[in-house]
Formats: sequence, structure tokens, C-alpha cells
Amino acid sequence: MPNDRKINSTAACISLMLEGCELKKVRSNSRMYSRFFVLDADMRSVRWEPSKKDSEKAKIEIKSVKEVRVGKKTPVLRSNGLSDQFPDECAFSIIYGDNYESLDLVASSADVVSAWVMGLRYLVSYGKHSPEAPGTGHPSLRTSWISSVFDLADLEKSGRIPVSRAVQLIKALNPGMKTSTIELKFKELQKASERPGTEVACDLFVEAYCELCTRPEIFFLLVQFSSNKEYLGVKDLLMFLEVEQGMEGVTEEKCLEIVSKYEPSKEGREKGYLAIDGFTRYLLSADCSIFDPQHRKVCQDMAQPLSHYYISSAHSACLLEDNFWGRSDISGYISALGLGCRSIELVLWDGPDGEPVVYTSPSAASCVPFRAVVGLIDQHAFTASAYPLILCLVVRCSAPQQRLAAQCLRKTLGEKLYLEPPNPVASYLPSPEELKGRILIKGKKLPPTCEDSEGEVSDEEEGWELARRLGQEDREAPEGGGLRRVRLSRELSELVSLCQAVPFQDFESSRRGQRYWEMCSFSEVEAGRFANECPAELVSYNKRFLSRVYPSPMRIDASNMNPQDFWKCGCQMVAMNYQTPGLMMDLNAGWFRQNGACGYVLRPAIMREEVSYFSANAKDSLPGVPAQLLHLKVISGQNLPKPKGSGAKGEVVEPYVCAEIHGIPADCAEHRTKTALQSGDNPIFDESLEFQINLPELAVLRFVVLDDDYIGDEFIAQYTIPFECLQPGYRHVPLQSLAGEPLPHATLFVHVAITDRRGGGKGHRRGLAGRRGRRVREYTSTKATGIKAIDEVFRTATQPLREATDLRENVQNALVSFKELCGLTPAANMKQCILTVSTWLLHSDSAPSVTLNLAEQYPPMEAQGPIPDLLRKVLTAYETMIQTSRTLIESADAVYGKLIQAQQAGGSWRAAPAPPRLWHVLGGSGLPVPGQAVGGWAAELCGREQAEWGRLMRKRGRVISCQTPEHN
Repeated sequence: MPNDRKINSTAACISLMLEGCELKKVRSNSRMYSRFFVLDADMRSVRWEPSKKDSEKAKIEIKSVKEVRVGKKTPVLRSNGLSDQFPDECAFSIIYGDNYESLDLVASSADVVSAWVMGLRYLVSYGKHSPEAPGTGHPSLRTSWISSVFDLADLEKSGRIPVSRAVQLIKALNPGMKTSTIELKFKELQKASERPGTEVACDLFVEAYCELCTRPEIFFLLVQFSSNKEYLGVKDLLMFLEVEQGMEGVTEEKCLEIVSKYEPSKEGREKGYLAIDGFTRYLLSADCSIFDPQHRKVCQDMAQPLSHYYISSAHSACLLEDNFWGRSDISGYISALGLGCRSIELVLWDGPDGEPVVYTSPSAASCVPFRAVVGLIDQHAFTASAYPLILCLVVRCSAPQQRLAAQCLRKTLGEKLYLEPPNPVASYLPSPEELKGRILIKGKKLPPTCEDSEGEVSDEEEGWELARRLGQEDREAPEGGGLRRVRLSRELSELVSLCQAVPFQDFESSRRGQRYWEMCSFSEVEAGRFANECPAELVSYNKRFLSRVYPSPMRIDASNMNPQDFWKCGCQMVAMNYQTPGLMMDLNAGWFRQNGACGYVLRPAIMREEVSYFSANAKDSLPGVPAQLLHLKVISGQNLPKPKGSGAKGEVVEPYVCAEIHGIPADCAEHRTKTALQSGDNPIFDESLEFQINLPELAVLRFVVLDDDYIGDEFIAQYTIPFECLQPGYRHVPLQSLAGEPLPHATLFVHVAITDRRGGGKGHRRGLAGRRGRRVREYTSTKATGIKAIDEVFRTATQPLREATDLRENVQNALVSFKELCGLTPAANMKQCILTVSTWLLHSDSAPSVTLNLAEQYPPMEAQGPIPDLLRKVLTAYETMIQTSRTLIESADAVYGKLIQAQQAGGSWRAAPAPPRLWHVLGGSGLPVPGQAVGGWAAELCGREQAEWGRLMRKRGRVISCQTPEHN
């Protein structure tokens, strides 16, 4: 297709088909032949030549066409010999005839495929009737609307308007489009029509608008669902919202609201029609965002202990630049609090006027008075979030100035300060819900034995790098090594309640002696070492205690660590340099959007439950956590800005998109699209990517748009979104700058589908070819511990877990088989399958009547009379799917009962039941089974602490022998 050929209407598609073009015809023997395909002038048949067949046989009548499929969705195109020879978007198939034969074709580009598919679907939709060539006769809904817009702009009523006014009119109708692009289009059309000048007529304005403002990929989508291929009626829109967008409970009233809100033409709004411009506006709107609107407000359980949440935390919030030469400014705190930050670090130093100040750089041009910072915190603490704010005090000032600081905090913050002593009977911190509107002070506390107005406490906190630069490090250094000691005033000590800072010794000491209101801070290096060497112990530690990770003092440029490295270990507070943009701040900002941007995100269940084993370095699927597949199609980009500093390349931007998954090591992956060459501001990528997500609750998806340059790829835009916030269907991604600021009108158009992974273990080949190969089914297994009672319990639980695995996989396999026979991918939903089968039947004179009885508990799909082979296979696959689903539903209680029996047998060894789940110990069945803890009694039998029970299990949750011979 010529590069300047625009698909902006059905007429353009039919025109291309009437001219004809070369396509490759694929045969069942996997060989391809180039043929010239053309639509007959009467638009009743598609022919091809040369052909060995008689000319009357080398054709397909439009009335015999049952379906037009895009992509490799027939057995021929899926075959191993062809699957890698051409991209999915360049293939399409015509299903025709009473026997549902397929004509499989490969085009030179996705644009050619779109034109043929749109044109064929338009022709097929008219059935027996002979359609008129679209674009002739009565003007379309869209043309009438654009003409009316022109008439309003024609103030002189002369039938012509100045080019400058026409340019501004199109810009107003399509924000983001460049003035130069519109002016160039008018010059091209004026030259082609031999009507140069400073004014344009209505017909030329309509033509320019249609060519500039029609996005082919959206028009293609409209044609798929439109009954008449020019606009969506209410029923069409309802079908699109249910089938593609995954919306539930959609009504015709809701569809009329959408039409009323987004359709620009008065006639369309009155008739309930959504034409291409209204459809485009709707897809670009916040109502159709990729970010699930449920997550725009607090949507997680906020009644869990504070240690069960990730907490948005800032480091050096008062700095505007780097740690060494950076300027301090009070606006840094306003910015951080406005972004939902719930933990702010304040380093207190002796001020020159006898009052403490806050700054972190010896070269700072000015310091910030502590009193001013506290006043600002009082004013802005709860503007973005009502949940508790934690002030991390690092004391570097003298005792007299500490007293002034304490008085300032009490006087300014008043009742917002949380000063109640910890409950000694409790085992966990209060919840964010209980602490709403309160400010907690995290800091050192004098020992109970100290009765003086001040005393010495150990100090292992951050801030010593700065002290060394100030020449103060020798003043507090202890003789003979050990922890440093600092003087602490009683007034400041008494402000610390639930966040008492204590030095970390080791995990065993913390397990035995640390109290729930005590918390430790770790340097980035120390936390990184624990994350690599003993990740399971760090996860277990963070189930009960708060931990804070602060950047290495070597980061003098205020760069950021990767918060995912510590989130995956359960660390709640990872202190970030908010003033430094980049990948790490993108991850942090994106992550904390998912719970109404309130600064608190509930950690995954596997990180909260007492008896569950999770290693942050897991390289595979996790027991008890169903893995999912993310099917992501990057379709196009809109209004992409030029990268900064790209003046040397002029106007040429050749973008590509990287999709990155950040999470546990098993999930981290990156795929990129091809480069869109000479694409301008609105490139077409049309590329499918796939990711396996083993721990969805901790995964983040980041889109990065880069300019492909031989010197070095340049950043254009990004957007980061938690996996749990993704909405399925066709969505626009609102792109942001490197600093996280929205880029006006810059978007990516994508399609998102999320499915359960088939089976266990690593991802495997999908599709018909993959299904034919026999794959060994993975079951939960156990290894003898040498303790007869334990071994017997696990032995009785193994068989029902195998049954559960069989039930699950049989249903999944039957579902995929049915979808593929319908010509759909495993990512399709059941509504799409039923819609496809109904489409086959509607476009056939001789097809049998097929009924779907929804009144039945397990709805049968039955045909009356003889049926062709393909339809018989589809109905058989549907019946298999229904039967496997029925077996699962009717057998689930019995399998569950067997698991409960095994669980009760284990529970009889315990003095008291515990809330965690047997599921995490046995692992891997895919069916969560709540119940009492097995870990406790097993650990007791082994003479171990319950927290050490994790060492009896592999990372997949399977029992192995104890590590020491005496416990085998």
C-alpha cells in the first residue's frame, strides 16, 4: 500500500479491493503462492489469478463468507512450518462455504490486511443485498457533521473560509495535532485539486479533516462491531463494552449516556449513534483509561497491622538537587506530601540562632528552620491522604535544641501527635485505619532505667556521612569501636511511641527479643546483602516488624535505589529521593497509585501470613499463587513529542516501545516493539507481547517510548502502572515525562488481556501445535521427613491435591480448545466465542439452527439437522468444556473435604489452631484451601521455633528433611 494512502472510511477499503493487490495464498502443505486478488466490479465476488483452477472456481462469493479472521487463527496458519515466517498482523483468513473452508492469506503490511478485512466485513454484513459503493448517495453522519462545523466557521457565508481559520478549526477538533501538519495537508489537497489560494471550500475541508483525524486502527475496531460499518448503534456499543472491554452490567441506558457525552454530531446523539469521531473521543477519555478507576480511591483493607503495608517514604525531601551541592527548600516537603508520601525524614542540626534547623548538605546555600518545617507539615500532612504520617527524626543537634524541637512539635501538631504508649498485650502494630489523622514520631527512646532529663543512646542511623563532611565524626566516635553514642533529651524521647528506633543485631535476636513497636533502619547495602543471602528470613522478619531502608551515603548525586529489590522482601519503608526523576521514581510513583494514592499499599498475602514460605529470589511460580499471562498488544502512538536534545536529527523521530515488568526475579522481563520508521508523531507498531506473571500483587508494568538512534536511544515518554490496576480491552496509555509530568495529548493505544496460565511450571508453547504435544502434568509431591506422623499426614493430602490439579487443568485445556476452534486466542472470553459462532450462522443460508439453552444449569449448545465438520468440532469442544466444568463444580466439595480431613489430622497435634493456610505448606494445587496451620505442630515436633519451619520446605512449598541429622 502506498505510504500516503489513508484508510479513513469504508469507501477507501472498497476502492483498494476494486483496484486489487498482491497477496500470498497459503496452502495446507505450508507452501505459499503469490496471487493477485481483486474484488469484482459488482462487489459480489473476490477473484485471484493466476490459478490452475477454472476462472469461475478461483473465486469466493461474498454471500458464502462466514467470517473474516485477523491473524494466525486457523490450523493452516498456526502450523509449525509457517508460524515464524511472517508476523501475526500480516495474516488473515476468509472462512467460507457450507463446510467452513478457509482461504489463508498473507499481506505485505498490516495496513493492507486492515483494508481487506474492513472491506470484506462491510460487504458480508449486507447479506443477500447488493450494497452500494460506500461514500455515494446520501452523505454520511460524519460528513454532515463536519460540513455543519464548516458552515459555522463560514462567517461570511461565502462557501469558503481562510486556510488559517480552517487550520485552527481542525486543531480545536483534534487537540495535539501540529499546525505544520495541517497546513501541509491543505497545500497537498489544493495542489491535487488545482485550487490554490488562501481559502478552502467545504468539500476540501471535509477531505482534509477525514484524512488527518481518522485513526485507521480505531476505524478498523469500529467496523468489527458496527452493524452497518459506519457507526456503532446502542446494541453495537453494548456488545463492544461487554465483549472487548470486559465491562459487566452494561445497559442500553449506559450506552446512550456514552453516546450523549462523546458523539459530536447532534443527529448522532438524537439517534443513539456513535460515529468514528465520538468513538475515538470515548476511547481517549478517562472513562476508558487503562488504569482501573476502582483504584483511584482507597480500595484495599486498611484494618491490617501497620507492618502489613508498603509505606511511601521520602529521603532528603527538602533537597531540590543532589546530596552534596543541592539547595534546600521547604517546597520539597510540600511536593512530597502532595504526592501521598507518608514517611518523611528530618535531620535536626544545631541552628545558628539557638533553634534547630533542617538540612542535609554542608554546602547548602541556606538551611531550613525546624519550626518552619513543622508548621508546613501541620498544614499539609493530610491534604493528599488521611492515613498516618511518620516523621523519622535523626538527631544531630544538642540536648537544649532537642528540647526546643520537642516543644515545637507538641505545640504545633497538638492532638495530631500520637503519644499513647504501646499495648503490651498486643502482638502487632495498630492499623492505618485506627491511626487516621495521626502523626507518629520515629526515633530513639531513653531506656526505662534513665531518670535524668537526658541520657545516652546508641546511634546507627543515617547522617554520619554528612557529619564526616562537617568534621564532626570524631566528636561522637566511641573508644574501641562499637555503636556510636549520642545525647538524647527526655522531652524528645517521650514523643516516640509506636516507632522506636533500635539497632538491628540479627534475625534470631529479633525473633526472640524485638517488640512489635520497635523498628530497625537498614542501609541500602546492608538490606541488599540480606535480600541476597537470606531473603526468606527478611520476609519473615517484616511480617511483624516495620523496617526502613535508606539510600547509601555514596549516592551523593541523590540517585535512587530500586525499591522493588526491597519490596519483594517485604520492607515497608524504602526511602526515595523524590527530587531525582528516572526509572526508580517511576516505579515508586506508579506503585503507590494503586490504593487511591493514599501512601499505603497492602502487601501480598503470602508475605503477611504467619505460616507461609516465600523467598524473594524465587525463579519460578509460587505455591498458592496462581500465575497469570499478560497479553499486551502495542497498537499505535499519538502525538509523541520529540526527545530533548534531538535537534541534530531535525523532525525525524523513529520511536519504539519497551514494555517492562518489574517484580520478583521470576517476573522481571522486557520486550520491545519494532522501530516505526519515518512515522512522524503517530506511529503504528501493531505488535503483540506476552509476559508470565508469577506474583501479580507485586508486579509493575512500565511503558517506555524511546527514539531509535545509532548514537544512543533517547527517552521520549513513559508510564508506570501496577499490574493489579490494568483494565482489559482497548485502552489508551497517558504518557508522562521523565519527571512524571503528564504530556498533553501524548498516548499509546494498546490492547490488554489477562489469562490464567495453563498448568504449572514454566510457560510452554500455546496454541493447537503446542496442545498436540503431550506434556507431563506437574503435581505436588512430598519428601519423607523421617517423622512418621508428619509423613502420614502429607501422604493423605497428596492424592486430593492431584485430583484438584486434574480438575483445574482439564477445564483450562477444554477452554483453550474451544476458543481455538472458534478462531480465537486463549486470551479470548466466552462472550467472544459465542459471538463468533453466531456470526457464522447468521451469514449462512444452509446452516443448521443451533440453540443455546441458558435456562439449564449447564447450558447445552445443540444443532438441529446435519452440520459441517468444523461446526461439529466446535459443538463437541463446547460440550467437553461444559462437562469438565461440571465435573469440577460437582467434585470440588469432595476434594475439599479430603483436604480438610488431612488438615484436621495435622491440627490434632497442636494445642490451639492458627489462622494461616495449609495451602501454602502443601502448595501448588491452584485451589486455595483455608484452614489451621500445619507449620506450628510440625515445628514443635522438630524442636524448632515456628518461624524456622520455613527451612523444612522448598521454595515451592514441598516438605524436605530437616537440615540437621538429629532432627531427621
